[in-house]
Amino acid sequence: MADGTAHCPACGTAQRSAAPPAPVQPAVASPYPAAFAFGYATWGNRTVGFLIDSLLVGAGMAVLFFAAGTVLSSVAALAGHGAGGGMCCMFILVFPVATFLVGLYNGVYLIALRGYSIGQGLVHIKVVDVSGNLLTQGAAFLRLVVRVALAFVPFLPMLDLLWPLWDERGQTLHDKVVNCYVVNNPQGS
Repeated sequence: MADGTAHCPACGTAQRSAAPPAPVQPAVASPYPAAFAFGYATWGNRTVGFLIDSLLVGAGMAVLFFAAGTVLSSVAALAGHGAGGGMCCMFILVFPVATFLVGLYNGVYLIALRGYSIGQGLVHIKVVDVSGNLLTQGAAFLRLVVRVALAFVPFLPMLDLLWPLWDERGQTLHDKVVNCYVVNNPQGS
């Protein structure tokens, strides 16, 4: 009545008022999109994953060179020529093609299929788009092409590798081109 207490209209009994709503706490902005629950991958993990991938590619190249060198030497010997000329052509032609094919498998197919290359999987990191989804094969392919293109300019591969050290989202230059992120993936899923 006069004191502001609500009363029952039928019997006049004083009614308890509902508790005032709890104050709304301001939301704390997360530095990560919601899909990146485990945060951006560290530069160290990214570098170790890259080195593992590089060692695997190097081992694959060594096997390929041994096999191709054996075949070329045998063919050259049968034709009565020295093996040196064939080895030169092998380094000029086979190495870039084989490296590209390994890159297609490890850096495009596997990343689009499961989100990580062999080396990235071993250090539990994953490549995702801005929504936290796996990259499409087209985006993964463009990311690889940019990384390879950077290798043709002196010092750009090193700059690309170091870029996550000062980038707030831990992106490399080839990540920025397709707007993707490398995040922690503790379950390896």
